[in-house]
Amino acid sequence: MASTENPDPETGKSEPIPTSDAPAPPTTPSSNTGFLDCRTIDIIIRVLLFSATLTALIVMVTSDQTAMTKLPGASSSAPVSAEFTDSPAFIFFVVALVVASFYALISTLISISLLLKPEFSAQFSIYLTSFDIVMLGILASATGTAGGVAYIALKGNEETGWNKICNVYDKFCRYIATSLALSLFASLLFLVLSICSLSKKTP
Repeated sequence: MASTENPDPETGKSEPIPTSDAPAPPTTPSSNTGFLDCRTIDIIIRVLLFSATLTALIVMVTSDQTAMTKLPGASSSAPVSAEFTDSPAFIFFVVALVVASFYALISTLISISLLLKPEFSAQFSIYLTSFDIVMLGILASATGTAGGVAYIALKGNEETGWNKICNVYDKFCRYIATSLALSLFASLLFLVLSICSLSKKTP
């Protein structure tokens, strides 16, 4: 075994050679677990998003109701139907739900693929974040527009002469209210996805 002492040429005494006893640098735990947890939460949110938008769409397109109503100038009541196609705001709302539902399904499949192949995550994350923000704006705008028309249907507007109809078409109004609530929930999910994605990219 080699000696760890080296004689000093001036004093003749041997001095120990300092040995490297520095501890090994601590190993940092792998971040794969945190990454997987983050991607799993993202997938769960997108599945909820797809369920909410699809349910809101189904409820909205099945909200039609026929009731006996006396039209202005008519001597007797007649069956009159109330459908979402009667209002451009409701049509815009339905189209926004179709787009949001389709996007939620596609983005869910993409997120599952990124979970299986995380090496492509950096390439697609920025696109998903951008589309999440765009869809948030579209869905929130459509929800607000449809909500304004639904409020008039519920309360009416005496200044403009618009009568309320929810006292006659109760099922129609209930379905619209349910669809609006689900759409608002979906908008909040889009907001959560956007905030989480942007916070991960902020140093």
